[in-house]
Amino acid sequence: MLGVMIQGTASDVGKSLIVTALCRILANEGVKVAPFKSQNMSNYSYVTSDGKEISRAQWIQAEAAKVEATEWMNPILLKPRTCQHSEVVFFGKAFDSLSGQGYREQFYEKGLAAIKKSLNHLEKEYEMLVIEGAGSPVEINLNDREIVNMKVAEMADVPVVLVADIDRGGVFASIVGTLELLKPVERQRVKGLIINKFRGDLSLFEDGIQWLEEKTGIPVLGVLPYIENHMIEVEDSLSKETEVPIEKDRTDERYEKLAAEMKCHLKWDLFKDIFNQWGRR
Repeated sequence: MLGVMIQGTASDVGKSLIVTALCRILANEGVKVAPFKSQNMSNYSYVTSDGKEISRAQWIQAEAAKVEATEWMNPILLKPRTCQHSEVVFFGKAFDSLSGQGYREQFYEKGLAAIKKSLNHLEKEYEMLVIEGAGSPVEINLNDREIVNMKVAEMADVPVVLVADIDRGGVFASIVGTLELLKPVERQRVKGLIINKFRGDLSLFEDGIQWLEEKTGIPVLGVLPYIENHMIEVEDSLSKETEVPIEKDRTDERYEKLAAEMKCHLKWDLFKDIFNQWGRR
């Protein structure tokens, strides 16, 4: 499968927005691309044209990709109902309400089967997938039954690009620490780094880029600026952004602006080489 997975060192590092931009960049280059997120936890949802409920983030990403959103792009949606329970929406339909422990114990194999089925379906329909991870790939206490990060990258057999948020501080520790905690076979999938939400003079960070590349052996594919007022809805519970009203007549303009802004700060040819070379193995 031709694709790439965007994972993050933490929640709210900008994965959803980056996937949105990548979908529009690739669509503008004539690639029939689709977004995918195996499992999303959000109360922000969207109902597809055939009545299936998915995360709003994947609907936005599909719109950026210039394709119709479907339940295959987000087969599992968890809608928090209390601090201990979530409603499970499975392939767009309400399935059950489970506690976190109950979900881990009862849903793992079913979740894996749903992801495999979705990936097989999307591979037949699209030329490429841009896959979004969730949280961090090194939540050690959860990784034995995770179905959102490296397990998905393994199932799809795609390379991973790791994103870190420099605005919060600690970007070097978050990147190096994440890579150190990955299993060797998982770390081999990480083929690029992105520094997100950068403010200020980029020349002052050039030594930081050099240090990261020398320390990790992984290229920095871009340092993306902090984009204010991007006017694209966010969903992460850690985000300080508020919900943005959807104005259909201006949506496409937002995607074009976001894609142009991000592309000019990415080493785009190198980025494409990563997923193209992986796909040709």
